[in-house]
Amino acid sequence: MNASILFDPLVGWPVVIGLGAVTLGLAVFAGWLRSPAWLLRALGFGVLLLALANPALVREVRRALSDVAIVVVDETESQTIEDRAEATAEAEASIIAELEAMSAGETDAPLESRVVRVRNSGGPVADAGSALLTALQEATADLSPDRIAGAILITDGQIHDSDAMETFPAPVHGVITGRADEFDRRLVVASAPAFGIVGEEVTFRLSVVDHGIIDAGPARVSILVDGELVGSTETVAGREVELSADITHGGANIVELTLEPSEGELTLRNNRAAFTVNGVRDRLRVLLVSGEPHAGERTWRNLLKADPSVDLVHFTILRPPTKQDGTPVYELSLIAFPTRELFLEKVDEFDLIIFDRYRRRGVLPSPYIANIARYVREGGAVLISAGPFFAGVESLYRTPLADILPVAPTSDLLEAPFSPTITEPGARHPVTAGLDRFGGAEDEDQAPRWGRWLRQVDVEAKSGEIVMSGIDERPLLVLDRVDEGRVAVLASDHSWLWTRGFEGGGPQAELLRRLAHWLMKEPELEEEALTAVAEGARLTVTRRSVKETPETLQVIAPSGATITADFTPSGPGRWQAVFEAEEQGLHKLSDGALSAIAAVGPPSPIEFEDAVSTTAMLAPLATATRGGILRLEDGQPDLRRVREGRTASGRGWLGLARRGAYSVEDVRLTPLAPGWLMLVLSAGLMIFAWRVEGR
Repeated sequence: MNASILFDPLVGWPVVIGLGAVTLGLAVFAGWLRSPAWLLRALGFGVLLLALANPALVREVRRALSDVAIVVVDETESQTIEDRAEATAEAEASIIAELEAMSAGETDAPLESRVVRVRNSGGPVADAGSALLTALQEATADLSPDRIAGAILITDGQIHDSDAMETFPAPVHGVITGRADEFDRRLVVASAPAFGIVGEEVTFRLSVVDHGIIDAGPARVSILVDGELVGSTETVAGREVELSADITHGGANIVELTLEPSEGELTLRNNRAAFTVNGVRDRLRVLLVSGEPHAGERTWRNLLKADPSVDLVHFTILRPPTKQDGTPVYELSLIAFPTRELFLEKVDEFDLIIFDRYRRRGVLPSPYIANIARYVREGGAVLISAGPFFAGVESLYRTPLADILPVAPTSDLLEAPFSPTITEPGARHPVTAGLDRFGGAEDEDQAPRWGRWLRQVDVEAKSGEIVMSGIDERPLLVLDRVDEGRVAVLASDHSWLWTRGFEGGGPQAELLRRLAHWLMKEPELEEEALTAVAEGARLTVTRRSVKETPETLQVIAPSGATITADFTPSGPGRWQAVFEAEEQGLHKLSDGALSAIAAVGPPSPIEFEDAVSTTAMLAPLATATRGGILRLEDGQPDLRRVREGRTASGRGWLGLARRGAYSVEDVRLTPLAPGWLMLVLSAGLMIFAWRVEGR
């Protein structure tokens, strides 16, 4: 029970004060005149003023409220370094036990504890870091400030929302995990290009940052492209350096920068960076060699010239050296073609060479053709569109090119209408997979309605993949890899019929586009590929293969944990594995044959930008609230209760304020100056004053 006096004037306080001043002035004047009853009259008027002030006795029935101590436990990723998680668990158990003991021993100021666990904000994708102060604000949002005894944050000190709170109504303490002498080294990428020209170098700028120890010696940084080491450099912390790498193919080039581990480093999670450089070809140089003018020659030319990125050199043999028709040379309008320059000196500058209905007529000597075979083995590409002469003695198969061709002609020329058909391996190969969608079939189970071709060279496949067949299921389109290069043979010169719309036509443009891009090693047309796409925390891994079934996917998370996932068919030659990532950073993917890298969130999360434990981030708030910061390596802290407003920390101990908060359950109001009583008392004093003056 608590009692107090409350004044609730019947008129405004200015009126009461004004009347009091008048009464006081009259009393002083009467006393100066030596009136015998001046004091009685002053008391009478004072009683009236007291009645106007309307005093009352207020008695409250109060219930003491418990003080609340907030324990914030940092369970973010940086707390998994070394033994921080174990130290955090031990500190939490010790602090909770002390709080419970303090609560049991307190009767006038009971203590209640609340535990708040903080994990990485937004799961494995968002990179908000350790938001401990935001969590503390949310935990106290439903509490009256006068009930908060204090807050204890068990953390490594790496707080990424330190600007979220400048003050707090009670002491804020930090209990820091980790060691004071920790050291860590981090790789920082200052700039990295998103695109690069195939065949040219791209440059990356990076630096190494040391945390903890100032001079940790030199650092070595290596650069890998698509998993292969392409260069390295040695540097020192704080110096920005440049590294270069060649872009060897179009499409995505996965670039990894790795920092060699140093002795005593806390974590290697921030020693790597990865990004994608999209390789674009400046110009695609194609050499089209036509053996003679024919109806399909224009189709090839139009297809290649339609692409503005293609530089086409078209070599058509109009007049072979053996032709003797008596026409004087000075009357010929033809010029000599630079065959030696093209086929010997500059053949390596072409991305693709196409032989369209070519036959040996002495224009290209055998050494020139042998040079083309060498060009293919060293990474070039050749496409042969076989005409009738491929089956005879003038065939390219009778040249040094035979060593790299995947087919051998049988000398038979098949003259009969037929519909090109995609083979079973072709249904899985990216060059021909899904071509039936361009066939106009009304049902997916129906064969595509393609126009027929009228001629096919009979060949026997020696190697490679038969992706299309023709008459009696004989090889029509055969693809093969030769050392570093690629070769394709189309055993017919009637693909142009599709372009002309013969019997409805067919997907000739799409087929030849894919074929040319596969030959030029475009990544999206690789038959064996492993790719991954991250959408939030979900990783979708696609395996493209011409084999029957790929192996099980193995994923190595940034922490080193291994995850396995099964592939499920998603289409001809395609399998997918989908799983939810639980960590931020670079994930290594492998199916036993191929490997890839995928980044969930940033490659090096903010949690590991500076992994060294620190007291600096919490120090301003602890100082402002009279709290303290202790390291667990110095021992478990003792907890004490302190008076509100006093310093709440010392050597080895942390204090929680006694707030004395309460709730009022009942209020009783007793008037101390009832109006009738004050009126009677005032009247009595006035009458007594008159009698005194009448004597």
